[in-house]
Amino acid sequence: MALQLSYLLSLLFLILLLPYSTTAQTSSNQSLGSSLTAQEKDSYWASPSGDFAFGFQQTGKGGYLLAIWFNKLPEKTIVWSANGDNLVLGGSKVELTKDGKFVLNDPTGNEIWKADLAGSGVAYAAMLDTGNFMLASQDSSLLWQSFDHPTDTMLPSQTMSLGSKLVARYSEMNYSKGRFQFQLKMNKSLVLQTRAYPMDDSYTDYWPTPEEPVGSDFPLVFNQSGSITFTTTNGSIVKNISSNPGSMQDFYQRVIMEYDGVFRHYVYPKSSLKSRSWPMTWSSLSTVPSNICNFVAIHGSGPCGYNSYCSLGDDQRPKCLCPDGYTYIDPEDVMKGCRQNFLSQSCDEALPESDLFYFKSMPYIDWPGRYDYEYFQGQNEDWCRTACLGDCFCAAAIYRNGKCWKKKFPLSNGRMDSSYEGKSLIKIRKDNSTLKPSGADLKKKDQSTVILIVKSFEAEAKDEDQMILADWAYDCYKDEKLELLVENDEEAKTDMKRVKKYVMIAIWCIQEDPSLRPTMKKVVQMMEGVVEVSVPPGPSSFMSSM
Repeated sequence: MALQLSYLLSLLFLILLLPYSTTAQTSSNQSLGSSLTAQEKDSYWASPSGDFAFGFQQTGKGGYLLAIWFNKLPEKTIVWSANGDNLVLGGSKVELTKDGKFVLNDPTGNEIWKADLAGSGVAYAAMLDTGNFMLASQDSSLLWQSFDHPTDTMLPSQTMSLGSKLVARYSEMNYSKGRFQFQLKMNKSLVLQTRAYPMDDSYTDYWPTPEEPVGSDFPLVFNQSGSITFTTTNGSIVKNISSNPGSMQDFYQRVIMEYDGVFRHYVYPKSSLKSRSWPMTWSSLSTVPSNICNFVAIHGSGPCGYNSYCSLGDDQRPKCLCPDGYTYIDPEDVMKGCRQNFLSQSCDEALPESDLFYFKSMPYIDWPGRYDYEYFQGQNEDWCRTACLGDCFCAAAIYRNGKCWKKKFPLSNGRMDSSYEGKSLIKIRKDNSTLKPSGADLKKKDQSTVILIVKSFEAEAKDEDQMILADWAYDCYKDEKLELLVENDEEAKTDMKRVKKYVMIAIWCIQEDPSLRPTMKKVVQMMEGVVEVSVPPGPSSFMSSM
C-alpha cells in the first residue's frame, strides 16, 4: 500500500523548479499564417522527434478534437485538448493568424476557442518534444503554452501552480469535463475531489484523508526522471517518496486524472527490444486512491451513480453495478446509476402492498452515508426486514450485528467490500409491474385496463339505458350517484371516496381523443395518489365508435 502510494506521490513534487526557456527545447516552428483543417486524413504538426503531435483527432460520431497526443503509439493517446466540451465539425480550422492570434473556428467562421496570450508579438508556434505546445515571440519569450493549461494529464517536466487542477473527462471517449478532479489548492494542499457535475464547483475531497494531508510550499512538478520528492522553497528534500520507475529514454510516461476518479501513473515502452519484460501498452505503476470504492461522498452519488454500487475489479479498476431488481439508466454510461425495474410500494394506507414485496439479500454490500433516515439497535434480521417491508419510504435496509439502517431513495455511496460483515436487503416487487412498459406491452396494458373497467360497469347495468356503459358511468359520477355502480359490493361501499377516484380515472381512460388518455404509468400514479386526478370531461361519442 505504502509502496504503491509512493509511486504516484513521487510524480507530484520535484526537488526544485527550473526556469523555463523556450530556446532550450527541441521544436518545430510554425510561422504566422500557418493553419490546420479538421479532415479525415491526418492533420497535425509533429514535434521534431515525432513523439508528439498537435492537431485534430476525430472522436465519437464525426466530431473533431483539437489536441496533443503521443504520435508514435498506435493508440495516439491524447494528453491535452482545447475543445473537449465543444467538438467541431470537419472543415473547422485552427490558425496562427497574421496578427498573432491563435484561434479555432468552425466551418462557418464562428470562434470556438482561442489561446489567451500573456502578451503580444507572437512570431511562431512550436510542438516540443516534451509534449508541450507553445506560442513565442521573435526573441523566444514564452507567451502561451499548453503546459500552463492542462486538461486531465501531466507529462514529465510539466508543472502545476497553486489553484491549478486536472479535470477528468466524462468517459473514456467523451472528452468533456467529468465528475472528478485533481487540484493543488491555494492553501498548498493537494486533493482529489468530486465535482458538482455539470457545474465547475467541487464537492467532496476524497483523497488524502484528513489525518494524512499532502502539501508542499513548492509548485507541483512531474520530474523528468519519473521520481518525486517533497521539497521546501529553498529546494532541500523533505521526503523521498518513490524510486525511479523507468528511464525517460526507454519509456513514455504520463499521469492522468481518469474518468473513474482514480489518479494513475502510466508507462509505455518506447521499444520492445529494450523493454522485453514490459507489454507494449500503457501499464499502470500506481493509483491514488488505492480503492476509490471506499470513499463516502457528503454530496453527490459517490464513486458510482445513484442506486448502484462500486466493486473493485481484479484489474484494480472500479466497476459500477446494479443491485437485483435494478438496471442501468444508460447501459452506455454505467456511471449514471441504476433505476428500479418495478413500481415502488404504495403509501396509501388502505393499500399498503407489503405482501407484494420481498427482499433480496446481498452480502458485503453497503450504502453508507446521509440517506439513513432511521436506525435501530438490538434487533434481529427478521425484525429489520419487517420494519422495512411495512414502510413505503424504505427502499432497502442494511443489517449488521444486530443493527438495522433504513435507506430511502436515491441510494448513494454504494460499495462492495468482502471484509464488510453486514448485508443489504433490497426491497423488490414480486409481480411484473414495471415502471416503463414499452411499445406493444404498454398498448396492451392500456387496453386491458379499459376493458376491465368497462366490464365492471357492465355487470352493474340493469336496463337498456345503463348498457350505454360509458355515458351511464359518467352520469353516475356527475350526479353523485356512484353507489349505483357498486350496489352489490359491500366492501366498495365502505370507501366511496376511492370508488369516485377510480371512476374518474376510468373516464379519463376511455376518452375518445387518444391524446387525452393518460399513460399506464400515470394511471398507476393516480391510483397510488402520487398524481392528483383532475375532473374528467364527458366520454362524448366514445360508445358510437366501438
